Amino acid sequence: MSRITVSALAALIAASWATFATGQEAATAASASAASADEQAVRQVTQKFVKAFNAGSAENVATLFSGEAELIDDAGDVHKGNAAIKDLFGRFFEKFPGATSTMTPDAVRVVSPGLAIEEGRRVVSTKDDRSPAAMRYTLVMSKQHGQWKIVSGHEVDDDDSLSPHDRLRPLAWLVGDWVDEGSDAVVQMSCKWSEDKNYLLIDFNAKIQGKPALKSSQRIGWDPLNEKIKSWVFDSDGGHGEGIWCQVENHWVIKSTAVLPDGQTGSATIVLEPQDKDSYLMKGFDRIRGKTAEPDFEVKIVRRPPAPAK
Repeated sequence: MSRITVSALAALIAASWATFATGQEAATAASASAASADEQAVRQVTQKFVKAFNAGSAENVATLFSGEAELIDDAGDVHKGNAAIKDLFGRFFEKFPGATSTMTPDAVRVVSPGLAIEEGRRVVSTKDDRSPAAMRYTLVMSKQHGQWKIVSGHEVDDDDSLSPHDRLRPLAWLVGDWVDEGSDAVVQMSCKWSEDKNYLLIDFNAKIQGKPALKSSQRIGWDPLNEKIKSWVFDSDGGHGEGIWCQVENHWVIKSTAVLPDGQTGSATIVLEPQDKDSYLMKGFDRIRGKTAEPDFEVKIVRRPPAPAK
């Protein structure tokens, strides 16, 4: 074989490899483009789920599932079929009108043409500001007649992932300026979020017959050791106290203990009952100061109107 023939053959092989490589790159690019489009379409399904959920439409939620879909909720209950899933969300929206949800995908994998898996985190909040519920979710979707449908869903509890701020969101209604005006005493309260949003900070200023009587500062936060909302209060006279908060239906029960300036201890059960967005009742029961039982009380606390513009 002549040198010319060898050179020509080498050039032909090189050209063939170049053509093959170019074809492979084009196929890979086309495949990647299709996968990217499918991934975007899968993400749009969860966006539609959030929109339908926040609108309280069980029908629109159910349309995102295939007719034979299966959903396992965070309680482990299995709901099979589009009708059962619609009924599940319908009953939820009836019980919790105004509930909202967020969905944050961690990963979307198009495992084969027409089949994808999305994993992420979902947080549900109710209108009455009860503690939000966090869940990890896995959705399996298939492409049916050109549309992506959820064929399988599984949710598991993920409350451990809630931030301290998430834990306190049900108490966000306390933010603002409040006042309790009695016959001879006025107590003003001002509540705000800490800079890091992980605590609620309340300042109390009590006056009796117009004269300063007591100032207190309170910090409310999430206690990860006891897994409860806890408050710490410090009085200007040297006293201090703690409280454990628990939500019962639409009100809050606080089991509080205190150390008084004279060294005595005290305890009480305080109940906060929101009446509307601008008022709540504060009730005190089982009040003990040293060895003496104190009478129960009930006061109405109202939101202070903003100061008039100057």
